[in-house]
Amino acid sequence: MPSLPKSTAAAPLKSGLVTLVGRSNVGKSTLLNTLIGTKIAAVTHKPQTTRHLIHGVLNHPAGQAVFIDTPGIFKERRTALSGTLEARVHEALQEIDLIIYVADPTRSLGPEERYLLSLVRKLKIPKLLVINKSDLPEGEKEWLADYRALVPEFDGVFELSALRARHIQPLIARVFALLPVGEPLYPPEQLTNVDKEFWVAELIREKIFLALRKEVPYSTTVETESIEEKPDIFVIKAQVLTNDKRYKQMIIGAGGRAIKEIGQAARRELEQALGKKVYLELEVEVDRHWPERV
Repeated sequence: MPSLPKSTAAAPLKSGLVTLVGRSNVGKSTLLNTLIGTKIAAVTHKPQTTRHLIHGVLNHPAGQAVFIDTPGIFKERRTALSGTLEARVHEALQEIDLIIYVADPTRSLGPEERYLLSLVRKLKIPKLLVINKSDLPEGEKEWLADYRALVPEFDGVFELSALRARHIQPLIARVFALLPVGEPLYPPEQLTNVDKEFWVAELIREKIFLALRKEVPYSTTVETESIEEKPDIFVIKAQVLTNDKRYKQMIIGAGGRAIKEIGQAARRELEQALGKKVYLELEVEVDRHWPERV
């Protein structure tokens, strides 16, 4: 990563916090990863994959933007976990410099959307509207006109594809145009606020979301117990925690097949990211209190 340029009188560096908000599963985490240029946040097709406020740091000739990924609002089913995640969204809207509201034109405006828009409207800071999934056929973007009708409420609108990384640069240029002058918030070599243990746990949890049926992922979390780097291999031990014995059986699967497939998928991606062989040991345990620690 190149070092940040020094500010000059003609072009002072910009810096600030940019929060990505939107209903569940609109592509916020995919957009974060695309903006930063590397995978930081877990991405699946299932709602509320994101549970924590993950920062992604973009160093740019114009300065530094710190993008904050947020959980999606989920109004259909209220749980202790969903309440915690909603509180995190409110937290992420405090003392920031810019909002990026991410919308999915394949879905109609629902209660989550209207609730989030009501929060965004109250903020006296610049706001950008990102209408995601521009790579899809026009016939699939059934509610595109409804989101375009929101344009007057924002300081810019961008129709782009976070997945395909299309039309991302104009968004980045507008972000830096709107950010205030300031010093970098992170050192140039740091891309995120999460450590390696958290990142490994998130990657494993992503594979659980992708592998298992609808109700199981929401009953689970992952905690990394240890990461040991040897000359030719990483030895990683992690626990998959679930709040019910029946889910433990489903996560393990018949003859251990499910947990083996999850481990293999996680190991492949870990090896690619870490550039070294990985031995991954996964244990599945029941802990009914894990949502209290999220």
